[in-house]
Order: sequence, then C-alpha cells, then structure tokens
Amino acid sequence: MINGWPFLLYCNMFTVYALYSPFFKKIYIGYTSDLSNRFLSHNKLATKGHTIKYRPWVITYTEKLSTKSDAIKEKINLKQLMEENLYGILFMKNLTAQMVRV
Repeated sequence: MINGWPFLLYCNMFTVYALYSPFFKKIYIGYTSDLSNRFLSHNKLATKGHTIKYRPWVITYTEKLSTKSDAIKEKINLKQLMEENLYGILFMKNLTAQMVRV
C-alpha cells in the first residue's frame, strides 16, 4: 500500500469506440485494449477486413471500461442503439456540433 491506497502495477482498461467514415458516411463500433494501435490498424496497417473499404476513419466516441466483458456489453448496446437509429441521430448531432465549433 502506498499512502493508504492500493497500488496497482498494471491495470488493463478497455475502450469502446466509434469510428466514422465521412466520405462513405459509415459508422463502425468496436472495442480494444490499445486504441492508438487499433486506430492505426483501421486507417493504415490492416490489409483485410470490413474497415479497410471505408478509409479514412475518424474517432467520434470513446468510453473507458475496466473489464473486457463490460466493453463487449457496451459495444453490443451501442450497436443496438445504432440499429434503432437512435445512436445514428445522436452521433450526427454530435458530429455537426463538433464541426460548428471548429
């Protein structure tokens, strides 16, 4: 214990993220334990997979979660919202607001 607090040497967080392809108007939702490398893979390194067809991507949403199972649940939740078009509407409003601020 350090100063009364438990000290963790390693804590693997997971990030749920949403990507947007402005050119193709596509949304992709995923999760990872290393967002910077995963984003690089989506935009440059990957040679196969769904996301290579819609490059370039921009990150529009991130949420940190402490467990992989929580990240998977949140990813599924966001995909369900998107299918119901609720996420798509909120996403487009958020993107438009961000563009106006720039």
